[in-house]
Amino acid sequence: MLAIIYDLEMTVKRKKGEFAEIIEIGAVKVAEEEGSTVIVDTFQSFVKPVLSPKLTTDTVKFTGITQDDVNHADHLQDALDQFVAWIDTDDYALCSWGPDDKAQFLKECRQKRIPMHWLRNHNNLQKQVSLAMKRENNQQVGLKAALEALEVPFVGKHHRALDDAYNTALIYIRMKEHIQLKRNEVKEHPNYESEVVYRDAQEDEPINPFAALASWNKNTDK
Repeated sequence: MLAIIYDLEMTVKRKKGEFAEIIEIGAVKVAEEEGSTVIVDTFQSFVKPVLSPKLTTDTVKFTGITQDDVNHADHLQDALDQFVAWIDTDDYALCSWGPDDKAQFLKECRQKRIPMHWLRNHNNLQKQVSLAMKRENNQQVGLKAALEALEVPFVGKHHRALDDAYNTALIYIRMKEHIQLKRNEVKEHPNYESEVVYRDAQEDEPINPFAALASWNKNTDK
């Protein structure tokens, strides 16, 4: 099964109840080649927000994504069509660091009535890696902390979708013997929303750098 390790960047919202939209999708393909697990391809696409077309200063500052980037981007449906075409196989597992990116896909695709048949075989790598690292009290390890523990240098910029996906893939490759890719269907996932907590590039602990981000009901069954 081909591992598709992806990451999303979303608009930052200050007020409870405001709707965050995906503005970037980044992903890497990880496959077996000549007995080794390697990154074989990458995908990146900006996404044009439609509910709040103008990016806030907080969003630009946090992600580095500019208004010009999204102005010339495709809408989410078209970006997802390109993403699925890039995957180019029926035998794949979608993998993310933590539960929030899948929650965003579920929430936004349902809100925009975008089909989700492709959102299957989803795996939370953070949960499996944290378990393998035997963190106290089942604490979930952050991406930066996991890289540091494995002595893997971070590549690129924090809070950019392709770079975060690429670094997650480096962890996947290093910890592959501790990770089991599971098969599941999107219909098995309830209609829930999750709490997005942004992490600072220099800290392992979650932070909220703005007055308030959108507060979503958290479901940890991943």
